[in-house]
Amino acid sequence: MSEPVLSLSNVSLSLDGNAGKVDILHDISLDVTSGETLGLIGPSGSGKSSLLMVMGGLEQATAGRITALDAQLTDMSEDQLARFRRNNMGVVFQSFHLIPTMTALENVATPLELAGVSDAFDRAQAELVAVGLETRMNHYPSQLSGGEQQRVALARASAPRPRILLADEPTGNLDATTGAAIIDLLFGLRDRHGATLIMVTHAPDLADRCDRVIPLRDGRLSA
Repeated sequence: MSEPVLSLSNVSLSLDGNAGKVDILHDISLDVTSGETLGLIGPSGSGKSSLLMVMGGLEQATAGRITALDAQLTDMSEDQLARFRRNNMGVVFQSFHLIPTMTALENVATPLELAGVSDAFDRAQAELVAVGLETRMNHYPSQLSGGEQQRVALARASAPRPRILLADEPTGNLDATTGAAIIDLLFGLRDRHGATLIMVTHAPDLADRCDRVIPLRDGRLSA
């Protein structure tokens, strides 16, 4: 079996709420192997998105260890985590998180420029072509449909050629037809770059396309 690209050992997450500490994740241990597509499923409030955020270092676990590509995420500062994500991970959210004052091309190219990629705009163009937006590169987010904005977000996530792709309900704000097209593109980008894909979803048909499905309930892995 392949070595895990991502490994969680006894990971827990607690956050401070208005009524005091809230326990979100409880003692989760999980390995994800290279090239695997893993689906995280469960009812609302089960901890799926929180688990994905912890995997990407977007939330710091309050207990346990997280190892990604032989790096200890739980030992990193916020700046170190940001650099690690920039170099190794792509993240796609339910909300598109595009910069409204930048064109589609600029939204994809700017993070590459900040990372010091010399051919940032050429690479951004290639990724936008790959998601079918060759005629929409110079449009602003407000000039794009929801499906087109999510395509830009996919191109932005895949442009750094990440080894790990994280997707949090990537079709949640889209109609069924557009959502199906976005998922086909997401799986295509996974194959194109040989990435490991970890995805939160409520959709049974999407979960069926994953190599493995992990159910969560009340912040715990469910049998």
